Amino acid sequence: MKAVLATLALGLALVGCQSETEDKDYKVTFGKIPMTAKFEDDTWSIWGGSLVKGDDGLYHMYYSRWERDKGWAWVTDSEIAHAVSESPFGPFEFKDVALPPRGEEYWDGLCTHNPTVRKFGDKYYIYYMGNTGDGKIIGYPGKHIINWDHRNNQRIGVAVSDSPYGPWKRFDEPLIDISPEKEALDSLCTSNPSIVQRPDGGFLMVYKIVGQEYPLPQGGPVLHGIANSDSPTGPFVKHDKPTFKVPGERFPAEDPYIWHQDGKYRAIVKRIQHLKNEETGKTHREFSLVHYQSEDGFQWDPAKHFHVSDRTIEWEDGTVERLDHLERPQVFIEDGKPIALLCAGDIYDENNVRMSYNVQIPITYD
Repeated sequence: MKAVLATLALGLALVGCQSETEDKDYKVTFGKIPMTAKFEDDTWSIWGGSLVKGDDGLYHMYYSRWERDKGWAWVTDSEIAHAVSESPFGPFEFKDVALPPRGEEYWDGLCTHNPTVRKFGDKYYIYYMGNTGDGKIIGYPGKHIINWDHRNNQRIGVAVSDSPYGPWKRFDEPLIDISPEKEALDSLCTSNPSIVQRPDGGFLMVYKIVGQEYPLPQGGPVLHGIANSDSPTGPFVKHDKPTFKVPGERFPAEDPYIWHQDGKYRAIVKRIQHLKNEETGKTHREFSLVHYQSEDGFQWDPAKHFHVSDRTIEWEDGTVERLDHLERPQVFIEDGKPIALLCAGDIYDENNVRMSYNVQIPITYD
């Protein structure tokens, strides 16, 4: 049984594979990114982006957005919008707001964010983070201060529709709530879901969790939980051990995207390393994308070719960029093969304001 892995010539790689008897290495090179594969807006900050092909033959992207003039206000003002294209590499055109604000009395009433869209059977599902809170934006465009009231109300939900155009049915309770015990690793918030259908027909979810071992309001550590269900709308049963842990680090990873291919579960994950400058003694965070794999979806280990991306991308016109952020990876699979890696990308302008967009990185096979 052949397996497919992916590698970007500039350091991007999707790797790790399984045959019935042994692991093998396969390379898939990412092509240069078409100029049409950059989805951005002059008045909206765009973050993330998840893709599904509709019954209409078009490609439907669901992404987070908020008004750029409000600054980096994702935690209070994000909404999940919908864009359409004739190609997975764009150009995409805004179509509608899939999950708008619906009132502070709802658990997801003021903010919907970080969607992952999947089609199971004849229905479409958007898995997402939602929250409510005091609605206050803290800071200004060049200086973002997180609103912890909203962050600590983050919960995981799902919206369901018969069509990629909606309407979307939302639920009055979260799909994955926090655990009531204060000492639980998910006692503060749950966020950033990724889901896959298991070969046996069940469903497996990996998601971000935050506990209260460390002082509030930030809390921590920030880890990843695992849950499974017989249905895409739950109920989900939580697994008792977190994953993507790194000894000595309180926030080692986020933004997993999981899928199952060629006998293994696979994940592309944002890695967060805290590195110390030996000359200054100061510590900074270094971001990258890395690859994990699993036999059963519960025990995840680094793949042989662990490194995926150092945030460097190359455009079709030959321009090479090293972005400030390249995260929220979402693998788009068509005809059983990964053909694109969608990511949130950004770079700071001369006024120290983030210019963010979605990029669709193509894959070409050897």
